[in-house]
Amino acid sequence: MSSTPHGPRCARRIRQEALARGELVGTIARVIHDHCAVSLLRAHRLARGLTRQQAAQELNSLASGRASAPRVDADQLGHWETGRQPRAATLGLLCSFYDCTPHDLGLASVRARAGHSSSVPAGRGSCTSPAPEYLAADSLERQVDAVRRSVDRTLATGSVSTAQLELLEEQVFRARQQYVSTPPRQMITVLLDHLVETEAMAAHRQCAAVQVRLSELTAMLATLVADALMKLGQLSRSQTWYDTARAAADDSGTPELRARVRVQAAMLPFYYGPLGEAVKLAGQARTILRGRPVRTTAFAAVAEARALAKLHDTHAAQAALRDALTVFEHSREEHLADTDAFGFPERRFRLYESGTLTALGRTSQARRVQEAALRLYPRTTGIDPALLRFEAALCLAHEGSFTEACELTAATFLGIVAEHRTLIVEERAREIVAALPPGAKFARSARELREILALAPGPA
Repeated sequence: MSSTPHGPRCARRIRQEALARGELVGTIARVIHDHCAVSLLRAHRLARGLTRQQAAQELNSLASGRASAPRVDADQLGHWETGRQPRAATLGLLCSFYDCTPHDLGLASVRARAGHSSSVPAGRGSCTSPAPEYLAADSLERQVDAVRRSVDRTLATGSVSTAQLELLEEQVFRARQQYVSTPPRQMITVLLDHLVETEAMAAHRQCAAVQVRLSELTAMLATLVADALMKLGQLSRSQTWYDTARAAADDSGTPELRARVRVQAAMLPFYYGPLGEAVKLAGQARTILRGRPVRTTAFAAVAEARALAKLHDTHAAQAALRDALTVFEHSREEHLADTDAFGFPERRFRLYESGTLTALGRTSQARRVQEAALRLYPRTTGIDPALLRFEAALCLAHEGSFTEACELTAATFLGIVAEHRTLIVEERAREIVAALPPGAKFARSARELREILALAPGPA
């Protein structure tokens, strides 16, 4: 451990990396304490992503419902974090706020001097505080009034203003737009920064409407992190982030978001298996929406169709594709779908339709869909146009044009910007090699394609 305390930037980096690994806040605090040479009390604040001012405000909000509770300001908190010992009553407040024992906060000596006062917690989960007002009331009527006042105070408690929440929502929306064309590794850093801020707001009690919006933002950000990790080939991490996204979406209670997260999560088993799980997740999304005429319903249906086609369930795939086309034709998106990672514009629908038709062997139709989709993509975008060209190469392979298939795949792969040339792109290119019959795999074009793919860096 360094003898000189590190600045807040170092703690933020440690926190972001630890959150990405799914570590608990207590563990993060201990790492910050050891690495940054700060007190345990300060480490617990930094592990939660709070400034001294924010922590002081939230401590005072917590204290407002307690009789004779201490008032806290940022300067006082700074003194306690650098060695000054708080009073026993203040220690009880700090332990409740951080959900810790005095020992966890490096303040066990205060508890000892206080003679194990009842206002100081004896251990995690056993924090005690002055008796609530309603327990001290001497009549039913006074208890009724006291409980109402306590409930009103709780409902009024909340550290997030409307302006703060709207600013965060604007930032997340810009990130959703940025995600469409930004390389995944670069994008993960942006998304984690927003998640840290969202989590700090959601960690403390907010009114129901605010909590729903924070859960929605968490679900969106976690979904994009999961998708970026999938592109990079970090499949187990991607799965855990999709699980987090589903939990947040379910917590929000928003049906379209709950469905969207599930159909997005279906991409991981679609590309890396098992395909049955992709069908299951897309089917769950359709069940949640119950045929509502929105783009997410079309997304779920066409994603299910594509997975079923790859499983060679022709009848079910065709039925799902018909449903998807019907819903898409009658649906309308109200936001800027073309520039939003959470939109589902026509070009993305055509990408999934192309995959379904290709897997069904309907190559002529697939080629027309691919050409129509490619015309809809702007010059600056992500990997979708490359995926469409790989589909076109797969159609050529199915039709027996093996040399053309390999040449198109090689040219497409080499034309992708290096930062976007991730594992998911490599896997799609290797599908064309796998589709070649044994005799064609030793042709010159196939050998050159394999050599190009062999130079790819592999999973990030």
